[in-house]
Amino acid sequence: MADRQRVASGSPFEPTIGFSRAVRVGDRVLISGTGPVWPDGSCDPDPRVQARRCFEIIVKALEEAGGEARQIVRTRMFITNVAHADGVSAAHGEIFADIRPAATMVVISGLLDPRWKVEIEAEAILDG
Repeated sequence: MADRQRVASGSPFEPTIGFSRAVRVGDRVLISGTGPVWPDGSCDPDPRVQARRCFEIIVKALEEAGGEARQIVRTRMFITNVAHADGVSAAHGEIFADIRPAATMVVISGLLDPRWKVEIEAEAILDG
């Protein structure tokens, strides 16, 4: 297996669950499910704002791994209510309107923190 580069974000769940915010293996970066957490632990109730925050964390992790948003090829968005789809979709479009990664949005019954309305993961392939 190729060398593994791990990226941490400081989430309190990383050591207890045993995961990395992102892992780079070769030219591929996999970014873990990312919740809308602000440094002070707060969480905005608006799904669009939450999605923007998730993408900020995702892009920061990707940059730490040597990539940038344009290299994202796949996103998966998990929302807790179909009513949140428009806001989350709008936030996705703000970043990816021209990139157009493969994307999935799934409605689920709940997330780790009951304040979260969205959790997002992403995959990127870095060019040489």
